[in-house]
Amino acid sequence: MAHPGGAPFDDQAPLVTGDAVVLDLRPAGFATRMAGLLIDVAVQVVALVLAVLLTSLVGSGLDAAATAAINLALIVLVVVGYPTAFETLTRGRSLGKLALGLRVVGTDGSPERFRQALGRALAAVVEIWTFSGVVALLCSLLNRDGRRVGDFIAGTMVVHERAARRPDDSFAMPPQLAEWARGAELSQLSSETAGMARQYLMRFGELTEESRYSMGVRIADLVSAVVSPPPPPGTAPPEYLAAVLAERRRREEERLAERRAGVQDAWQQGGAGPAAHGHGGTPAPGWPDGPQSPQSGGFPAPGGAPGGADSRQHPPS
Repeated sequence: MAHPGGAPFDDQAPLVTGDAVVLDLRPAGFATRMAGLLIDVAVQVVALVLAVLLTSLVGSGLDAAATAAINLALIVLVVVGYPTAFETLTRGRSLGKLALGLRVVGTDGSPERFRQALGRALAAVVEIWTFSGVVALLCSLLNRDGRRVGDFIAGTMVVHERAARRPDDSFAMPPQLAEWARGAELSQLSSETAGMARQYLMRFGELTEESRYSMGVRIADLVSAVVSPPPPPGTAPPEYLAAVLAERRRREEERLAERRAGVQDAWQQGGAGPAAHGHGGTPAPGWPDGPQSPQSGGFPAPGGAPGGADSRQHPPS
């Protein structure tokens, strides 16, 4: 599935916090957004037609000026008031979004607020109603997250609320590294390096023994260059990387929980995941014992890898 700019859906930019931790919210695709918009516009058109018919029946004795004023008020109420109130009360949903499992959120992942809903509705008067949706269509096609002009004005985006989950990319904290990880300095770890570590751990079972070793040591050395203090002696690269990612996720989830607690209308998402505390998630891949490798920066070499003790395959735990 392609994003509005044409790249695969899996390559769409996920929401990332200020600490470069990826949130589990995926931008809605162009086709899904357009389908939701069509539902919302259809509801509003039907409401407008019914309101005008009701006014013509009830206010048949009114003069033309009064009728025009009432019709204008009804248009403003349906086009601006309805979406603003509905999205504010439902925390970012409209009828179309409810039907398709979408939600409007702030670009930082926070729930949509009244001023944001109002900004989107006012912008829709121009980009959707005045220009028949052409402006919204072009804007959504020209940016990676499919945001329309109203989203840029309000600082929002539409995300999948019921998106199919990808394979779990959270990892359990290795118990022997929990104390070290809590005191580690992780602020210099970039999202790119963390992403490399995450992909390595997720693909660990698909790699050959030699690739596990060479890639693991290379990525662990990149991480250890910006994370301090170094891990305990004898720590295997997969366990080290899993500990860093688990601690990074735990700290960010704590910050997000504190932020949600301070927002009165934040939707309930639960606390820190079990993987962040070492009680769940994907275990760190197994790494057999072996002698220290001089080129590995202190990380032990596995059996079958350069410097290892044997050539047996060791599947991840």
